[in-house]
Amino acid sequence: MPSLKDLRNRIAATKATQKITKAMQMVAASKLRRAQAAAEAARPYSERMQRTLGNIAASVQDNPEGPRLLAGTGRDQVHLLLVCTGERGLCGPFNSAIVRLARDRANQLLAEGKQIKILCVGRKGFDQLKRLFEDEIIDVIDLRAVRQIRFENAHEIAQRVISLYDQGAFDVCTLFYSRFKSVIAQVPTAQQLIPAVFEGAPANGPAPSYEYEPDEEQLLAELLPLNISVQVFKALLENAASFYGAQMSAMDNATRNAGEMIRKQTLKYNRTRQAMITSELIEIISGAEAL
Repeated sequence: MPSLKDLRNRIAATKATQKITKAMQMVAASKLRRAQAAAEAARPYSERMQRTLGNIAASVQDNPEGPRLLAGTGRDQVHLLLVCTGERGLCGPFNSAIVRLARDRANQLLAEGKQIKILCVGRKGFDQLKRLFEDEIIDVIDLRAVRQIRFENAHEIAQRVISLYDQGAFDVCTLFYSRFKSVIAQVPTAQQLIPAVFEGAPANGPAPSYEYEPDEEQLLAELLPLNISVQVFKALLENAASFYGAQMSAMDNATRNAGEMIRKQTLKYNRTRQAMITSELIEIISGAEAL
């Protein structure tokens, strides 16, 4: 049975932990607003660019001499998985959900006899994936020193992917990230980047026809690499908002659990203290009667 001193120490330690989780919850809540605004602002630009490129690509999709980022290599053997996760933990299932989606895709491809390569963006994803796919991980991009995600960070990642593609290192590239839906809901998402896949024509009618200057091939040669940077940037912003939302929820739950633990420990302390007082009174009364 623990002594009163042990119980007091446990209560004090739990209260200290509760203060930390409460502070982390407030910090996550303050950062979430900015991260959510950035993610929501990036969505219309990303979606509009996808639709515009889809319209341009539809006019050259039958051209075998089209851009390689659109037409692909003609093979489907080597897959690059670009897995974007967080740099820190204490955020509930945020990182694990992205890794689980990427791991399932990797196992599916391996079962089909395909070869996989993994490029990790974020240490948490690397720490989990290396347990099963250490030989398949070609590199990890560390963004811990980046305080605020900017387009330049996404552009560097996109250039790394395009460079690997130009070297013939893979045939298909898929991006994995978590799309922010709400504070309590983040959706793990897989998006194919190379060869580029765009949405089709609207369901309520045919897609509009445009005339472009310069020609479509030249536009695609300029815009397809830029589109990869845009999609990676969107994924990083969505990840940032999802991380703070998940951390806010996790720290709120931890604060509530700490409060419940303090309540139970205080009740146990009071009962133990009362039992010790009662025992001492019985000993005093018994001694007095013996005299």
